[in-house]
Amino acid sequence: MPQFMDVHRGMMDITADQLNQAHQADLAIEKEEGVHFERAWADPRSGTVYCLSEAPSAEAVQRIHERAGHRADEVHPVPLTV
Repeated sequence: MPQFMDVHRGMMDITADQLNQAHQADLAIEKEEGVHFERAWADPRSGTVYCLSEAPSAEAVQRIHERAGHRADEVHPVPLTV
């Protein structure tokens, strides 16, 4: 299944607990779109959050994030990893 990296901006001062809550909100509904969120990272100083997922499409990733209450600013395919 294709992988995607999405980026959320404006999440200044996000805490580990808040990041976990957002990730859990995605996990709770991800199967409805055939998505699996693998991991999330955050930089509280810049307010940037990154999420890695496997999904049928970027649109499916975005739909889950929107429904969970944190729309991604960007969703990028990750066609090559090492």
